[in-house]
Amino acid sequence: MKKHSCTMRESKPENGQRDHHRQSHSPNHSHRAVHRPGFRGAALLLTLLVMAVLLAGCGSQEVNKVVIASKPMPEQYVLAEMLGLLIEAETDIEVELNHGIGGGTSNIHPAMERGDIDIYPEYTGTGWLFVLKEDLISDPQALYQATKEAYAAAYQIHWTGLYGFENTYGIAVTREVAAAHQMNSITDLVAVSPTLTFATNADFFEREDGYPGLQEVYGLAFGSLKEIDIGLRYDVVRNNQTDALAVFTTDGQLQEVDVVVLEDDRHFFPAYHAATLVRMETLDKYPELEAVLEKLTGQIANEDMIAMNYAVEVENKDPREVAENFLREKGLLP
Repeated sequence: MKKHSCTMRESKPENGQRDHHRQSHSPNHSHRAVHRPGFRGAALLLTLLVMAVLLAGCGSQEVNKVVIASKPMPEQYVLAEMLGLLIEAETDIEVELNHGIGGGTSNIHPAMERGDIDIYPEYTGTGWLFVLKEDLISDPQALYQATKEAYAAAYQIHWTGLYGFENTYGIAVTREVAAAHQMNSITDLVAVSPTLTFATNADFFEREDGYPGLQEVYGLAFGSLKEIDIGLRYDVVRNNQTDALAVFTTDGQLQEVDVVVLEDDRHFFPAYHAATLVRMETLDKYPELEAVLEKLTGQIANEDMIAMNYAVEVENKDPREVAENFLREKGLLP
C-alpha cells in the first residue's frame, strides 16, 4: 500500500525568498506586542487551528483497500488467502480479510450488494439456484455463462474465469465394493444398490437434489439407509459401517479414506464450479484488479483443492501458508 504523508511547510513568497516578515524580531514588532498583549495568544491559536485543519485533511486521505470475504469452511479460507496474497503482491491495494462469515452466501451476497464486501469466492450452482433462484441448467459451461450474465445485469457483480475445480455432491463407495463390481459410475451402482448400505446426513435424504432425486433419475434403491452427522461421514467408512455415502467432491479426507467417487454420468448433481466474484464498482475504481484476479483462472484442479483442504482440515496447517505454498509452486507469486 502506498503511504501518504503530510508535512507542514513554511510559506514562501513568489520570489522564492523566505518570508522574513513572519519571522521579524524588529523593535516595532516587539513594541506592538507589548501594547497588545493578546496578539501572541491569538496568533498561536490561529496557528494551531490551521495545523489542525491541515492534519485533519491528511487523515482523511483515501486509502486503497478492498475487503475479501469467505464462507466458514477451509476451502474458502484458502481461496480468500490466495486472492489476498495476489492482490498484495501485484498492487498497492490494502487487503482486509473477513473469514468465515456465518450463513455463507445468504449473508455475503447482501453485503456485496451494499458494498461492505468487494470480493469473495463463489460457486456457479449456488449463484444460479440459491441467489438467482433459477431452474437448473445441466450443462456446466452454459450454467456459468448464464450466471455470469445474470449477476452483471441484476447486481453489477462480475464473475472471473473459473478456477478449474468443482465442489459438488458426489456418491462414493468403498474401494472394495468398487473393485468387486467393477464400478466407475453411479449407473454402475444401480444394479447392486439393493444389497448395499448408504449413509448420509438427514438433509440429503430430504432435498430434491439429494437422495429422492437420485432415486428418480438413476433408480437407486439401497437395501439399508443410515442417517449420520455430516461431520462423521468418513468415520463410518473407517469403521466399516457403510458401503456407500454422499460426499463433497473436494473433501480433504478423500485423500486418505479408501473410497472411490463415482462419475455422475447422468449429470444429476448441479455444477458447482468456483470463481472469484468482484463488484463492478470495485473494478472501476481499481481496474488493475481484473488481471490479478484472473491469474487463478484454470489453475486449481480438483486434486489440488482436495490436497489443500486436507492440509487445513486434517494436518491443521494455516490456510495462508497453504495458499502461499500453492501459488509459489504454480509460479503465480513473484
